[in-house]
Amino acid sequence: MQTFDALSDKRDGIVTPPPVKGDGRLADNIVYFARVLRKAGLKPGPGAVIDAIEAVDAIGIGSRVEFHAALASIFVKRHEDQPVFDEAFAIFWRGRDLVGKMIAQMSPVAMDLSERQKPKPGSARVSDALFAEKNRPAREGNEPDVEIDARLTVSAQEVLRQMDFGQMTASELAQARREIERLAMPFDKVSTRRFRASSRGRYVDQRASMRQALRTGGDLMLPRFRERRQRPPPLVVLADISGSMSQYSRIFLHFLHVLSERRQRVHTFLFGTRLTNVTRQLRHRDPDEAIAQCTDAVADWSGGTRIGETLRLFSRQWARRVLGQGAVVLLITDGLERDDVETLGVEIDRLHRSCRRLVWLNPLLRFSGFEARARGVRTMLPHVDELRAVHNIEALADLVRALTGPPERDADPRRFLASMKGVS
Repeated sequence: MQTFDALSDKRDGIVTPPPVKGDGRLADNIVYFARVLRKAGLKPGPGAVIDAIEAVDAIGIGSRVEFHAALASIFVKRHEDQPVFDEAFAIFWRGRDLVGKMIAQMSPVAMDLSERQKPKPGSARVSDALFAEKNRPAREGNEPDVEIDARLTVSAQEVLRQMDFGQMTASELAQARREIERLAMPFDKVSTRRFRASSRGRYVDQRASMRQALRTGGDLMLPRFRERRQRPPPLVVLADISGSMSQYSRIFLHFLHVLSERRQRVHTFLFGTRLTNVTRQLRHRDPDEAIAQCTDAVADWSGGTRIGETLRLFSRQWARRVLGQGAVVLLITDGLERDDVETLGVEIDRLHRSCRRLVWLNPLLRFSGFEARARGVRTMLPHVDELRAVHNIEALADLVRALTGPPERDADPRRFLASMKGVS
């Protein structure tokens, strides 16, 4: 087996080895491919790059399938990294097909009647990793130094945190997802019925005290204490994915994916005209794969809204399973109910009585002149503990801080109930 002495060139933590025997540039291309994988989220180290080159040198390049299997066996360490690796391999090692390109250029352009293919999981991360340097604007030489007075101005990061999700471009949404990943998740805890040993607990542990006394033959008997165990309460999320919420649905799913990854007992349900449980899909480690599985599982994406009917279905099928042990419910919807509000009033009241805390997240609160004029909003307001905005990163950060502590007065829904008295 051929061995390699690492060169002094190190970029992105990957050592550049000398080329394999022959006149090709295969070793250099494998090094560049490893750098792309690092930017896409995988973590191939210098040893993995050398192992990949040695593996290809040992088995030879018999076919594309064998070459793919050899690199995947070295670079893929986790099951959730496989879709990202497959997408990067398909783009980086694609054939040039010059004859096909020439025929395509000389052929007349016809209307593409085929169904548009859904983007694969990890494609956005792979394209950013491959073309980040290419799309970056070139720097002009000898640029003059410009001093800018930053007083009375707002940084770009602060502007991004206060920008509405519905007004963001694709690049700004990508930055917003990275900001969401940096949010500190809520650290609230509730007391359970189980106990654990404690040096200064409120309760005397009689069994532990007797066991301790038996060790000394009963000559010395010191009390042992215990206290109740504490753990985060279950968090149940009911997110509206109807057409009026389409601008916020995907960014909410990224927030819920981070929440599910860093906190135990998070149950997520999506609803429009029907109810879909996507808790298992959001547990996938890769965010792109998790969002793709959620969209595949939901059949009524960007459709109508039947809040009352979906809450009734949730109460019958899932309430007893997920609303125990002091659960906190996050209801993400604009409250624009299309059906009769009588069913909505009964079901929202039942949901409020079944959980410890019901927080309503409404993106319509981004408007300073928001008033409770819609029938669904007026019906839901008396049965929620908090009413919060959820249209930007700053609102999500406020939500995380609110879940950690007690309810705040700024989120009290009673401030809108007074304005409802004059509305028939």
